[in-house]
Amino acid sequence: MLHFRKNPVDVKKAYPFAAVAKMEGVHFFYFSFNNVDFDNMKINGWMYEEGKWIQKQFDFPAVVINSCNPKTENQSRILKKLKKHAIFTSFPVGNKMKVYKKVKKAKVFASYLIPSTTLLKPEEIISFLKNQPRAVIKPLSGNHGKKVFFIDKTEAQYKVTEGFTIMNMNEEELSRYFQPIITAQKFLMQPFIECKTKNGLTYDFRLHVQKNGKGKWEITLIYPRISGNAKMISNISSGGYRGELASFLEDEFDEDAKKVKERLEDFALTFSAHFDTLYEHSFDELGIDAGIDANQGLWLFEVNWRPGSKNREFDVAKRLIPYCKYLLYENSIP
Repeated sequence: MLHFRKNPVDVKKAYPFAAVAKMEGVHFFYFSFNNVDFDNMKINGWMYEEGKWIQKQFDFPAVVINSCNPKTENQSRILKKLKKHAIFTSFPVGNKMKVYKKVKKAKVFASYLIPSTTLLKPEEIISFLKNQPRAVIKPLSGNHGKKVFFIDKTEAQYKVTEGFTIMNMNEEELSRYFQPIITAQKFLMQPFIECKTKNGLTYDFRLHVQKNGKGKWEITLIYPRISGNAKMISNISSGGYRGELASFLEDEFDEDAKKVKERLEDFALTFSAHFDTLYEHSFDELGIDAGIDANQGLWLFEVNWRPGSKNREFDVAKRLIPYCKYLLYENSIP
């Protein structure tokens, strides 16, 4: 397992991964970028033995769980070099627009997409809102629910909502406000798809899927993410909270709860299998964000390649470690 933190004690996932590896008979060690010695083809890493992490020297591993992004240019260089010697488990999906274009081009799941365009200038917002009553503007690359703008066209003005901040602007003010924002960062624009609970809270579903020891997709967990306040964002890192699927579906969908659950499960597995075919590399896990509107229409919001696993590290490890073994056999490494 490769991570930017020097000590595995500081990484919550490290112990569950080591524990499951021991149960599965897999040789597991933890290391950080600067512990790689390319001259001698050795790694100074950590192994969990007799109740504690012990530092040892290891040969290069056959499979690397690359559980984080490099933080510096030097770390990026080490990562690139290491890829020549080991199989990596995780690969990026690209930004929101890249995912959108790939799914749209492949057509099979295109009907679940929210029509999206890259936002280049403020005038496009005004033009867009002539045909749509509401728009959402979000960063092209993941921002954990931050810098997401909701715009409503009223008779003479535009209501702009970001988090708890609500601003009313005319056309000129709107252009002046958004010009520096879209100059500094890339955004996409979509019609706003409303997914609300009976109590009026915004929500979506996180579908967390992983490959198992046979290289097949399995559902790790499906759960609703609900905004814990009047904000229009359900992202947990932006103040939302995680609900329990069964009780949430019963509360919100009544007699349709079972049908909705089956639909989410079917979508999670069939979409993941399809999405895997759109890239050169296979994925080990995905976090798919989806919503269900007032007419029970299912929408694909986002696809994440390294979804969070807070409080379910063992569940993740129970699939990831056998998947690492699968990668070994697939690549004929004894």
